[in-house]
Amino acid sequence: MILSIESSCDDSSIALTRISDLKLIYHKKISQNEHQKYGGVVPELAARLHTSALIDIFEEINLYFNDIKGVAITNSPGLSPSLLTGVSLAKAISLGLRVPLIEVNHLIGHIYSLFIEKEEIMPLGILLVSGGHTLVLEISKYNEFNIISSTLDDSFGESFDKVGKMLDLAYPAGEIIEKLAKNGEDKFKFSIPLINSNSNNFSFSGLKNQVRLKIQDLKEKGILKDEINNICASFQSVAITHLINKLKRILKNHKFKHFGVVGGASANLALRGELENLGLNLLSPKMEFCSDNAAMIGRVGVVKYKNKDFINYKDLKIIPNLGYKKLVF
Repeated sequence: MILSIESSCDDSSIALTRISDLKLIYHKKISQNEHQKYGGVVPELAARLHTSALIDIFEEINLYFNDIKGVAITNSPGLSPSLLTGVSLAKAISLGLRVPLIEVNHLIGHIYSLFIEKEEIMPLGILLVSGGHTLVLEISKYNEFNIISSTLDDSFGESFDKVGKMLDLAYPAGEIIEKLAKNGEDKFKFSIPLINSNSNNFSFSGLKNQVRLKIQDLKEKGILKDEINNICASFQSVAITHLINKLKRILKNHKFKHFGVVGGASANLALRGELENLGLNLLSPKMEFCSDNAAMIGRVGVVKYKNKDFINYKDLKIIPNLGYKKLVF
């Protein structure tokens, strides 16, 4: 089996994936709710919580120690203290069990969340939407891909969290805004970003500013509470429309037999519905595997193990701010 560890942000997760048939033998994730009162993840607090949570999970799998053939660990991108906690544990396990280390970029992990307990399907296109990234990728085969577009500023998921903070909603706000939007209507008709641009790239900062100004106006009028659902519906509608518009442009020049949507924000059902309307052969992960998790890291780990793609103990380092242009398998 491959033992995998994910601790790039505020989710502590460990999984065991059987190499022969990709069966997920064990998977557990502990999410940190302590950050909600801060409106975002506090790196040092996250690291302390990872230290206890990862050890608690690891102690549950001692019966499988003799079956572990490699340790896959997220080492990029993410929060430095969080990554360091997971990498330190992975090194200790690797040395203790005398098995190889496998470094995994957790963005690649999101792509392989589509293939947990199943064989991979390639070539394919990917829309990766998360709290830190918004990318469209063209993947030819193992470790060969092309970045077609990215965001110029905020990511899709990040824009939801920032609008949520403006509305004093709990963190993370993506799921909350999606629920509130169901009871609202697209009343405020925010303008769609880059509507007349020939670029394939995304931008959410302008939309975020439109929402900020509207919230400020509603507060001054004393009617914000009555309009929260409509704010959420109007914002979500335009954010998704922007994604879809750019994808339509991309699809004119790129034909994908299969197309996947991955990342934490891929759990948004309104987004999935609009993607399905594009007539794509759409792949999406199970809801439990949309956000960061060790099962997706283990799935990449199996591929890299079979290709003997290991890393030396001394060479394994964390790469917190790995830009998407340096994205490597």
